[in-house]
Amino acid sequence: MTAPGFVPGADGSTPPAPADLALPVAGRKLRTRDDGGLLRIADLPADTAWVPLGTLDGRPAWATEVPSAEDRPGRWRSWAGIAAELPEPLATLAGRALAVVTWRRTHRWCGACRAELADVPGESARRCPDCDLYVPMQLSAAVLVAITRPGPAGRPDELLLVRHAYGPTGLWALVAGFVDAGETLEAAVRREVGEEVGLTVDGLRYFGSQPWAMSGPGTLLVGFTARSVDAAAGPVVDGKELSEARFFPLDALPAELPPAYSISRWLIDATAPV
Repeated sequence: MTAPGFVPGADGSTPPAPADLALPVAGRKLRTRDDGGLLRIADLPADTAWVPLGTLDGRPAWATEVPSAEDRPGRWRSWAGIAAELPEPLATLAGRALAVVTWRRTHRWCGACRAELADVPGESARRCPDCDLYVPMQLSAAVLVAITRPGPAGRPDELLLVRHAYGPTGLWALVAGFVDAGETLEAAVRREVGEEVGLTVDGLRYFGSQPWAMSGPGTLLVGFTARSVDAAAGPVVDGKELSEARFFPLDALPAELPPAYSISRWLIDATAPV
């Protein structure tokens, strides 16, 4: 039985077939058909160099890098634009295409002896032919957490939302940050919450994860829920990464929330179901 959805893979032993999925990448943009759907191998020149990405509903998918989108025909879109319009498996596939192409471009040379790296067959990795340095494609893990506290007597619980000092500053989002070396996911949650809003949390529960191409190729978001230890304590923003932080009643959340395709929004919706 063929596995449904998108399954990452790096098997390039079999050449692409004309009906296989094709994802050309130029910088931070991907090319799709004019109607928004994915291209096929037959839509690109026969001499195109392809890199395997895995399979989508059993159909192989491939990526290729082109120098620039400016002089290339077709519809070129950011990953966010694709994720907002296409179903989740297609967005994940597009994110992997960005990650693989960007990683290959930025990891061509050995960081130890400066020889040119060679692909490892069947893996998303390269190896140095001179010093044998093994270079897998790296992932950067980041945590985000939906923090709640009891509301006033007779009122719903409250959810902490923050506004960042950079990026889409108009959105109310969740506390988030990258995991440091030697740090567990849970420790990263507690550290980020303490650094960004000055609160202490307990009752951490794993919610889910999502590959996230907005913060750079190779980012994996890991979501948690938690409770504020001191129900009377208010958030104190760090003044660097955050510009504002507030507890909102679960039945009166602001309209300016993260996009529907993001794990941040999934967490918020699961915490405050309609």
